[in-house]
Amino acid sequence: MSNLTERILHTVRAIPEGRAMTYGDIARATGTGARAVGRILHNGGHEIPWWRVVDADGRPYPAAADAVRAKFHEESTPLLEDSTSSVRVDLAEASWTPRDV
Repeated sequence: MSNLTERILHTVRAIPEGRAMTYGDIARATGTGARAVGRILHNGGHEIPWWRVVDADGRPYPAAADAVRAKFHEESTPLLEDSTSSVRVDLAEASWTPRDV
C-alpha cells in the first residue's frame, strides 16, 4: 500500500461519527487531488467509514445514497432539506478538519 493511500485511509478513519469531509478536503489534507481520493476509496475503502466522505455540495456517492442516508441518521449527522429528496450533509455544521494527518 502506498504512503498516499495510507494517509487517505487514515484520514477517513479519523472522521468522527456525525461529521464529514469532502473529497477536496481530504485531498488538501493529504497532498493529492480529489479524484485520487475517490479512486482510492472506491478501490480499497470498504473497511472504513467511507460514507462520511461527500462531494463539495455535501452529497454522498450517488449509488449508495439510500444506505448512506441511514448511516447519517444513525450517527446524527446534520443534514439539509433538499427539494430533490436527495440526502445532503450540512457542511456548515458537520465539516471536520483533521489535526494531524
